[in-house]
Amino acid sequence: MKKILFMAICLLVAGEVSAQRYDRRPRRVRVVRRAPVQERYNRRADDFYRPRVGLAGGVNFSNTVDAYNSDFSTSTIAGWHAGLTFDVPIAYPLSFAPEVLFSQKGYKAETIDGTFKQRTNYVDIPLLAKFRLVPGFNFVIGPQLTFITSTHNTYDDGFNTISESEYGYRGDKSYISGVIGVGIDLNRNVELRGRYAIDLGENHSNSSAIPDYRNQVFQLGLGFKFQ
Repeated sequence: MKKILFMAICLLVAGEVSAQRYDRRPRRVRVVRRAPVQERYNRRADDFYRPRVGLAGGVNFSNTVDAYNSDFSTSTIAGWHAGLTFDVPIAYPLSFAPEVLFSQKGYKAETIDGTFKQRTNYVDIPLLAKFRLVPGFNFVIGPQLTFITSTHNTYDDGFNTISESEYGYRGDKSYISGVIGVGIDLNRNVELRGRYAIDLGENHSNSSAIPDYRNQVFQLGLGFKFQ
């Protein structure tokens, strides 16, 4: 009996010593480091508050509205636009986004005398407020100063085609448009852009053949942003 008791005491002591040695061994703890929420927010804010300059270009689909002659219905013609863009941060999520663009507009009309087509070249200066609604997506709205640089008109009566740079045209040389649009970041430096612009005043043609009208333009293009 004494031998059994002695062996039991020895086993208990040995187990206690072994447990103490195990507890003293260093434990490996796997730590997954994640950037704090505030740090990630600061990185996005630092990127937003960086002024940028860029290039933009794309296609225009334009025609006219508010032509008061029912026989002067217009259809869409295609053109292009290209120019410089700027992005000046103000306060998140608002920035000021002026641009300087060369832009082709115009329309085609079927009249009782034949087909009239006008293509007009402009320098557009959009002065836009830009809102970053969510990362990678923005909304723009604002006025646009528009200056005519040249006009080319073509008239086809079915027998003859007349093409002149100022055929029957005495339009206003500058006016104001309104612009709205959206942008989607394809990556850090490339943006897919969609815009709609319409003249806020009528273009007074002072011609019996061409009624007063307003240009409206749908634009689709790409913007390239640089640091």
